[in-house]
Amino acid sequence: MEKSSNNLLAFSAGVDSTALFFWLLEKNIPFDIAIVNYHTRKTSDEEVEYAKTLAKKYNKKIYIKDCFLEKFSENEARKCRYEFFEEIMKKHNYDTLILAHQLNDRFEWFLMQLSKGAGLKELIAMEKWEEREWYRIYRPFYNVSRDEILTFLNERGIKYYIDETNFDKKYKRNFFRHNFSDKFIKLYKEGVKRSFEFLEEDKKLLFDTDWKREKDLFWFKKSNPKRDIKKIDLILKKLGILPTKAQKDEILKTDFNCVIQGKIAIDSNNSHIFIAPYVKIPLSKENKEKYRKLKIPPKIRGYLQKENICIT
Repeated sequence: MEKSSNNLLAFSAGVDSTALFFWLLEKNIPFDIAIVNYHTRKTSDEEVEYAKTLAKKYNKKIYIKDCFLEKFSENEARKCRYEFFEEIMKKHNYDTLILAHQLNDRFEWFLMQLSKGAGLKELIAMEKWEEREWYRIYRPFYNVSRDEILTFLNERGIKYYIDETNFDKKYKRNFFRHNFSDKFIKLYKEGVKRSFEFLEEDKKLLFDTDWKREKDLFWFKKSNPKRDIKKIDLILKKLGILPTKAQKDEILKTDFNCVIQGKIAIDSNNSHIFIAPYVKIPLSKENKEKYRKLKIPPKIRGYLQKENICIT
């Protein structure tokens, strides 16, 4: 990893992020930390105080967010958390977000997606490096098991907190974790690691991107609907949207001619599919004629004019 990078560690004071904090210190990788307090557990405030103590001791900047949810849910908590991280990264010019996802998390996700019905791209979602629109994600522990992480902490006598909600099986991920993924990893850890490596290679071969990009405009040649919708899904994620199944169905139903969440336009001509922020503005007479000749679909034209993008 580039040691000159501006890195922000998503910290919680739990097993994984605490181990990652000290691992980064040992590797002399510079970083600051961000922590979210949901105020849902007795130890929440203690964990924030522990984070402050570590930040002061090791000369790290710390950013704290109090997130009060009317009704706690994993999705809402995740949304609050990532909005906070991205806000801090933009404001303070961090370019890499470091996350503590590890092997058990990846296998847990794999099983959850498998239970719903998913393709290779959805099954293998947590990569070591992930490029977002304006920053990147780094997961140093992505191929390290939870047992290995606990060994790292215990050998060094490092304090960490246990989130008791991790044992509440009303949450789907906890049900999978305690009934399937953790037990399986204990027995077949090395095999799971190798399988993920093979699957990642297969994923790269199958999903190498062949689209073109100009600012936030993407376009690619049509192939078949199933493959095209996978590319659209990946592009939408780069633009900050996680499309639902209903939205994907709408994209297919409209033959790639719709606006997602009122923000992102998807439109197509006979040969290509275009994706760009939806901009509705009057077009100049000159641009109207130019876009018509170039066969640029209508929903994309406003963004081209606004950003003065020329496609040849």
